[in-house]
Amino acid sequence: MHIMTSMHTMQSLALLLLMSVVSAKKNVLFLVSDDMRPNLGSYLGPDFPSPVYPVMHTPSLDALAKTSLLLKRAYVSQALCNPSRTALLTSRRPDTSNVWNIGPYFRKCGGNFTTLPQYFKQNGYRTIGMGKVFHPGKSSGNDDPVSWTDPYFHASDKYAKDDLIWEAVSEDREAKQPLRDTLLADHAIQVLQDVAPKAKSGEQPFFVAVGLHKPHLPWNFPARFMDYYPLESLRPPPNYFAPVGMPPAAWHNFTNMGEFKNIKPLGLKDVGDINFTFPLNVTLELRRAYYSCMSYTDYELGRVIAELNNLGLTDNTIVSFWGDHGWQLGEHSEWEKQTNFEDATHAPMMIHIPGLTDQGVVTEQLTEFVDLFPTLVEAAELPKIEMCPESSQNVALCTEGVSLMPLVKNPNTTLKTAAFSQYRRGKALMGYTMKTNTYRYTEWVKFSARKKKVTIHWDQLVAAELYNHEVDPQENYNQALNATYATIRVDLSAMLQAGWRKALPDGKTSTLKDISPVNVQLNE
Repeated sequence: MHIMTSMHTMQSLALLLLMSVVSAKKNVLFLVSDDMRPNLGSYLGPDFPSPVYPVMHTPSLDALAKTSLLLKRAYVSQALCNPSRTALLTSRRPDTSNVWNIGPYFRKCGGNFTTLPQYFKQNGYRTIGMGKVFHPGKSSGNDDPVSWTDPYFHASDKYAKDDLIWEAVSEDREAKQPLRDTLLADHAIQVLQDVAPKAKSGEQPFFVAVGLHKPHLPWNFPARFMDYYPLESLRPPPNYFAPVGMPPAAWHNFTNMGEFKNIKPLGLKDVGDINFTFPLNVTLELRRAYYSCMSYTDYELGRVIAELNNLGLTDNTIVSFWGDHGWQLGEHSEWEKQTNFEDATHAPMMIHIPGLTDQGVVTEQLTEFVDLFPTLVEAAELPKIEMCPESSQNVALCTEGVSLMPLVKNPNTTLKTAAFSQYRRGKALMGYTMKTNTYRYTEWVKFSARKKKVTIHWDQLVAAELYNHEVDPQENYNQALNATYATIRVDLSAMLQAGWRKALPDGKTSTLKDISPVNVQLNE
């Protein structure tokens, strides 16, 4: 009798253990970088012309990409930190959140929206954030405290006082004074060790967000990463000057942000003006510093991912990675972001979903950063988020994106016919831009916002841009005033003004299927 009871008890325990494993919610490791353009090896591949754009040495992210849904054409809502991050973390576009620049906090100017980590918290997750996830400071009410179960962590930056654009940090100095992202990676590893026992037992899943600060300026990194990029192997960007026919509204004077203030001692004039170019040696040194900082960022992300593996958490943890927007490295003689060009609005994004993307899924379909929130929710098998109504300032939880999970089954699934971005110039001018399979089309129009109500004055057009990516992928020739493109522009304008909802598969006014690519000689 005793033996039978013991056997029954053991069977019951085994069954309970099996049920806990089966019913355990998937964890989420949420990785973020700042100002990272998609120059990863997994994006460019070995056939990319390395003398112009060297394939970045990013083995950690390339390895993650091989087991992820790799989104090769993911676009941000706005190429600036706070608007881009707010859009991704709330799944609301800038005209809904009323966040178009660095300062505003969406809960004060847009609505009391449920954020991505907050939703996981509401569903029983332990949510832990560190570094730059939301834009820090007043832009997020100091990292949006309601989103997290644990106190937020920021690593100190001992290098900020150096006031340099870039610095290759020696091994000795690095040992005495670790870089901020190294400290963040160290903290992330400790956090994973702390949450692992309850996550593995199924007692409590985690949502751990790790926001690294690089490759944002200043580019300080361990000097050893420069070895991957011999200066003699580098080249300036192939599109070194502003697009022919570019309207002034499209231009960003990169000195306005102050990050290039230390260029002034070089005695250069007109820095930041249209078609200003740095001397070749300065351009190459800056590009090399950015590349080196990219590789350093990849290294620190790799340490965090490796710890996830060491703790035996990989098989039940979703790992997402994204950079908050692209970054211009002299293309069009531009630096930084703050434009609607491809190099600013295109950014890396990948999602590892255990059991579904282990062999890697690569898609060239158009996707947007507002899509990540509903995607992670579906991947984690949490209650679905519904599409936002036309006016959603008073709706706490909804999405202005779509789940990307259909791409896991079929990477050729068309989820939308265009990706939408925007950029604000001053108080009254907004550039709305749209990327289709063939074109990038932008209209700079008068714009006003009052009491959370946005008014777009499409009839007050200031300028337009039209780039044909089939023949001009680097956007060197604005075809908006080219008569050959007149019909195309009318169709693209209607599609842009109809907005993102009509670009979805059930949209009623998308005319993309009727727009035939125009192959013409570029205007020299």
